[in-house]
Amino acid sequence: MRMLGIETSCDETAAAVVVETDDPARPWAVRSNVVASQVAIHREWGGVVPELASRQHIRDICGVVERAIGDAGVTLLEVDAVAVTQGPGLVGSLLVGVAFAKSLAAALDRPLVPVHHLAGHIESLVLEHGPLPLPAVVLVVSGGHTTLYLVGEPGRYEVLGRTRDDAAGEAYDKVAKLLGLGYPGGPIIDRLAREGNDRAVALPSTRMTHADRNAPGLPGHRDFSFSGLKTAVLRHVKTRPQPPSPQEVGDICASFQRVVVEALLDRVFDAAEAVGARSVGIGGGVSANSRLRADAEARGVRVGLPVFVPPLSLSTDNAAMIAAAGLRRLRAGVRAGWDLNAEASLSE
Repeated sequence: MRMLGIETSCDETAAAVVVETDDPARPWAVRSNVVASQVAIHREWGGVVPELASRQHIRDICGVVERAIGDAGVTLLEVDAVAVTQGPGLVGSLLVGVAFAKSLAAALDRPLVPVHHLAGHIESLVLEHGPLPLPAVVLVVSGGHTTLYLVGEPGRYEVLGRTRDDAAGEAYDKVAKLLGLGYPGGPIIDRLAREGNDRAVALPSTRMTHADRNAPGLPGHRDFSFSGLKTAVLRHVKTRPQPPSPQEVGDICASFQRVVVEALLDRVFDAAEAVGARSVGIGGGVSANSRLRADAEARGVRVGLPVFVPPLSLSTDNAAMIAAAGLRRLRAGVRAGWDLNAEASLSE
């Protein structure tokens, strides 16, 4: 089975071909994975401009799909099904991918499979590592989402917690902007934090409901919040008599990153203990963060839990993960009708 995946949820136009294998330990293999990034376009605006993103998707999608097919060494007629991100995301961007996928699937008379973007990030772990020991607790953390899932069986995802305000990646971008570091903020802060003192700046760590006052499992117990942390950084910078020096910027970045990573991993491993998880996974764009990866692995070793993260090529938005999730859904009997529409606020 050859699955063509298409991803246009935000500012990357992506297409990939993923095939099924006969190896239960590695059920899927990537034959191609092409991404056209729009970072250079949006950098001057300090963030993604939805209208610009959707217009660029229109310009790029034909060429990206053609390259993915060529890199895979197949023809369009050899594609067995088409998977596409239905949501969540920017509606204009999503519509480009959904319209293209519907047209292509109809022209080829192939099944059309709708995929939840966050399910793609979860399945990127299986794509890279094979089936995870279940039950697993998986954190999907990116510029638009910070959501904690329980994966009790393949293809079923139960939300255990989510952000109440800013996503972690969004907080990175906003802090980078107020420090004048540029866009996207995550990689820049990660780099500068390596030279800083992560205890130099006292920053708050937000907990929505305190574990010492609430029974584990109460709603909100494992939710996230990063808006207050971002505001604390802003106040720290504004109360200084002069702009921070390069060393002070590094200290701010390191302190901010420490608090974010601790907040993420505290909830991940708290949830893993509560549900008796046999493994932990972290996916999404922020999973590329070097401290998050290192600290997650160290915590996993301490508590005896394997920790799975995707390679950098599968961390940020890509179509290989959408194709993998599409294969999972197709085998479960999921197919979309020709009335499929984009859903920008598709529930987590």
